Amino acid sequence: MINSFSLRGLCAVLLAGAASVLLSSCENKIKATPSTGPRQAIPEEAKNIESYLSEGAKVKGKLTAPYMLRFQKADTPYSEFPHTLHVDFYTDSLQIESQMDAKYGKYLPNQNKVFLRDSVRVKNILKGDTLHCKTLWWDQQTQKFTTDDSVAIYQKDKILFGYGMEADQNFRWYTITHFKGSILTSQSAVPK
Repeated sequence: MINSFSLRGLCAVLLAGAASVLLSSCENKIKATPSTGPRQAIPEEAKNIESYLSEGAKVKGKLTAPYMLRFQKADTPYSEFPHTLHVDFYTDSLQIESQMDAKYGKYLPNQNKVFLRDSVRVKNILKGDTLHCKTLWWDQQTQKFTTDDSVAIYQKDKILFGYGMEADQNFRWYTITHFKGSILTSQSAVPK
């Protein structure tokens, strides 16, 4: 008859033997690879983007873009729209009040801001005023546009020129920081 002490001892010897067989039969197959620099994160891609902007359960806008890249960096994630983007801003009755277009956009979610560049255009559909500029910041928290670059604002009968501007995101009002002048035009001379 085998007592419990010798049974435990036998099990311990068998386990130790099995472990030594396993350890002696394993070989490290991992080879060190030379480091070529910092690792680059692979961005997520998306096509035919359609995203709705809401506030207090009300739809305020709709963003559309043909292509988007999302970079998941730990402290500064961001999304890029390298092939144009378009935003429709709505009134409370869901009528399009203004539209925004740019050839490039970068969304910074930690700051709640969007940077736009290359042929930026903002148009208030109801008033008919249209902003053209090279770069524009859109602060979603304050719902304002700002730029330090040159601006041209096309109205029904004139074009306003200046540097720097602040406006609400529906382009109902705007302030040109450094006004340079205006040109009177006929309505047919104002681009759509």
